[in-house]
Amino acid sequence: MTTDSIFYQDMDGKPIESPNKIKIMDISIELFSRKGFTGVSIRDITKEVGIKESSLYNHFRSKEELLSTIFFNFRRSILRILPQEDHLGGMLQSVSPELFLKQSLAGLMKHIDDPVMAKVWRMMYLEQYRDPMVRDIYLNDIVGNMLKSLEKVFSIWIAAGRIQPADARILAAEYQYPLFAMIGVYVLLRVDGSSTWDIETGMREHVDYFVSKIIV
Repeated sequence: MTTDSIFYQDMDGKPIESPNKIKIMDISIELFSRKGFTGVSIRDITKEVGIKESSLYNHFRSKEELLSTIFFNFRRSILRILPQEDHLGGMLQSVSPELFLKQSLAGLMKHIDDPVMAKVWRMMYLEQYRDPMVRDIYLNDIVGNMLKSLEKVFSIWIAAGRIQPADARILAAEYQYPLFAMIGVYVLLRVDGSSTWDIETGMREHVDYFVSKIIV
């Protein structure tokens, strides 16, 4: 994923093509991820971008609109890593449960490790207690949508006899909630520049253990 006009869109869905507007987004993400939203002023942003404060308002009406645009694009990127329901049946027939879960985790970690998204994930953890919009993104776009997607996956596997019969909703929660906790630790370790080897190993072991319990 790159920080260019293909990635960034305005909240009306139009691609952001202005180099200055793209630079404002890039710099803001960097500053917000290090200092938090309230710790960064418009002056801080424009100084780093190299423009006048009035120039920023040609692109964003406020700092709040700027933050909303950042998270609008984050929401779009989260949707892209979830399997498309229309293709889910065929996809699940072609791979084993173990491979599907490993590939899904790898896709999520690739998103978290992306140079831009790593900063936005950090913003997510910084801002979710302050901003209702960010809480909504975390609870619904991340937690809610991932659990719904997994519930559908487990339902299909159960119906096909590929895993043991169980409540698909409970299976999704038992699988995903430990990963959410480990991802939180992973993000914090990266903020501190600490080794993530142990927590990454724990994630892989969680997938292996879970598959061993549900496979027929």
